[in-house]
Formats: sequence, C-alpha cells, structure tokens
Amino acid sequence: QVQLVESGGGLVQPGGSLRLSCAASESIFSINTMGWYRQAPGKQRELVATINSGGNTNYVDSVRGRFTISRDNAKTTVYLQMNSLKPEDTAVYYCNVDTYYPYLRSYWGRGTQVTVSS
Repeated sequence: QVQLVESGGGLVQPGGSLRLSCAASESIFSINTMGWYRQAPGKQRELVATINSGGNTNYVDSVRGRFTISRDNAKTTVYLQMNSLKPEDTAVYYCNVDTYYPYLRSYWGRGTQVTVSS
C-alpha cells in the first residue's frame, strides 16, 4: 500500500507560495531523518531540505531563506513551506523518510509536481 502520502503541489505564479506535506503511514516507524528532494527536467535529483530527529535542518543554497522544512513527530508528517517561488523551483518534489529499526531503510514518495509559471 501507499506508505508516504504527499499533498500540496500544484501550479503557482512566481512569487507565490505552496505548502507541501508528506504523511508516513503507520507501517513506518523509528523515523530518523525526513526530507524533500526535487528533480527538474533534464537535471539530477537534488536535496532540497532535510530535518533530523533532533530538529536540525539542512537546505540547498538555492532555497535557503525561502523554504522552511518542519516535522510533526506525533503525526509522522514532514512539511515544506515554499515562499517566493521562482520558475527555477519547478520540479517534481519527492518526500523521503529514513528509518533505523529494525534496519536502516529509506522510503520515497511517488512525487508531486510543483510548477511555477506566469
């Protein structure tokens, strides 16, 4: 079944905002790091932002100051607030969740399209 449920993608004009969310199913537990990646046409998939179990965050330089990643541990959900969106942000955004028990494993969402265009 679907283990990571993403929502919030869509079409937005430059300068606009979107908020992505990704909820992990009950079958996923012992979550460590949660994050977002993106892949634009013709480009490699890149890290956008991550947040670990201690709340420490990491961002790619191109989104720093514009995007904010957060998590709700009780709901096992990760969010990505995207402000001041640029056409260069257009990509498929993928949710990623890393677990450590019973063994190290990475889960990936199917991706959600974000299009920034006037």
